[in-house]
Amino acid sequence: MAFEDRLAEAFMGHRRRYTSHQVAEMAGVPVYRARRYWRALGFANVADDAVEFTDADVAALKTMLALVSEGVYDEEHVLLMARSLGRATARLAESQAELGAEMLDQAGVPIARRPAAWARRARRVVPDLEQLMVYAWRRNLAASAGRLVDQDTHAVRQAIGFADLVGFTRLSRQLTETELARLVERFEGRSADVVTSGGGRVVKTLGDSVLFCADKAHDAAEIGLRLVETHRRVKGMPDLRVGLAIGPVIARMGDVFGTTVNLASRLTALAHPGTILADPAMAEELAGDEAFQVRAVDRLTVRGLGELAPFTVQRSSP
Repeated sequence: MAFEDRLAEAFMGHRRRYTSHQVAEMAGVPVYRARRYWRALGFANVADDAVEFTDADVAALKTMLALVSEGVYDEEHVLLMARSLGRATARLAESQAELGAEMLDQAGVPIARRPAAWARRARRVVPDLEQLMVYAWRRNLAASAGRLVDQDTHAVRQAIGFADLVGFTRLSRQLTETELARLVERFEGRSADVVTSGGGRVVKTLGDSVLFCADKAHDAAEIGLRLVETHRRVKGMPDLRVGLAIGPVIARMGDVFGTTVNLASRLTALAHPGTILADPAMAEELAGDEAFQVRAVDRLTVRGLGELAPFTVQRSSP
């Protein structure tokens, strides 16, 4: 067996033994349909005669087809689910592979011995990582299902926060790649801690920014202020600015869309460093909250949304 095959087997747990046509035949579907599911999971088509597939690939295809044939999902929703799963696991796998490579670097493993070291590491850590991934997924699925079980799936009222680092592009040109990576890791890690501990949910991070949501205006405002305060204490971290808005939000495949999301993003771009700008609806809900002070500022022209009278959000004086 070629070493490349042994390495793949160490990670996948199965030997590559089938072509795409053989997989499709065993699943009982045309190869074009099998490839549609394969691409939805984020994998490129391979040559007809390439022996790239394992028994696990056959089982995965049969599972997705069964979900359709049994009426659990229709074809469109299975493909949506597969795309979401592919995106999430691709990012997860990339980050875990990077951490593994760093560990081999720190251990001083020569390049020539990396493949063998990778194979040994895969056999040691993959079962544990697989167990942790399923555990975390089940926990998050339970939380999401509990949140959505009695909500309209088309649009819900949520508070949206968007925060970004001021002058990040300029700063990134002054840092080495290693320094930049560490800064982004600190920003994303601390931001996630603040959002989740404050009762919110991180929708996504984009290196120098974080998009989050919360069910209540109070929680979103508290998260926004804590984000500014937390990152201000980190040496070398640029100032943060935050935009908050509340209103109907379309949630789809782990992301959020709609005017409320756009408004929070636009307000972030207009906020001064170290400050929070909120839309009038958010300010109205916070007006009677003793934890915060909301103050109107001059009307601003919000790109794509017209004129708006935003408010700054601060902590109330002791």
